[in-house]
Amino acid sequence: MKKIIVLPFISFLYFGCSKQSATATATANNISKNSRISELQTALTTLQFSGYTWYVKNSGNSTQGPGPNYWNKANAFVDANGWLHLKLKKSGSKWVCAEIWSQQSFGNGSYQFQVEGAIDKFDKNVVLGLFNYSGNDGFDEMDIEFARWGNRNYPNLNYTIWPAQTGYNNFSYTQEFALTGTYTTHRFTRSNDSVILKSMHGFTNTDTNLFAGAVCTSPPNSVSRLAMPVHLNLWLFQGNAPSNNKPVEIIIHSFTYTP
Repeated sequence: MKKIIVLPFISFLYFGCSKQSATATATANNISKNSRISELQTALTTLQFSGYTWYVKNSGNSTQGPGPNYWNKANAFVDANGWLHLKLKKSGSKWVCAEIWSQQSFGNGSYQFQVEGAIDKFDKNVVLGLFNYSGNDGFDEMDIEFARWGNRNYPNLNYTIWPAQTGYNNFSYTQEFALTGTYTTHRFTRSNDSVILKSMHGFTNTDTNLFAGAVCTSPPNSVSRLAMPVHLNLWLFQGNAPSNNKPVEIIIHSFTYTP
């Protein structure tokens, strides 16, 4: 009887210790990973834009996603007006892209981007992204993207909301559009249960000259509630060179976040 009583107790202690050990190891690994990420980010170039500090992607002679592509810190810079320039251009035999992301993370609220450029006339392989992203691929991401994804017949405007939970498909809205000029305003507004996305001709803080809009709601979709950095990037789909062999430059006049 004593053996029957004692052995389960010992077994309980053993598995309890194992679980605590595994938890401690996982915590240590997460701390180590976060410390490494912090070290890598500290080593990155930063710039100041629209009142925030941003990291600048620089991959050197190797490729990184999305794409994969080559990235150069010189392809993202702020001019004397305080406007952000993103360039996609050929350097030697390589096409080189641009990306920045905010040091600060942002949650619910309104995200607005005022963009200068012929984003309706992009080559089929060129992508401009304005988005919230946690770093967890396939989840917790809210995108406004201008791209044809390698097919000139695809619509050139893409709104995509990646889910917070496994088992949900992403929300996707696409539309073909043509501009009346080269100034546009794009906005998405996050709440706990929805993301409202809008695009307007010209620079505006209202919905004047709206040319596209969509609403992602939960349910039936899954909307992330995480606070996440904002990313701005100009890149090549699957790393393929522009079929027209032309460089691209986009100017983002401002980014504003209103909680």
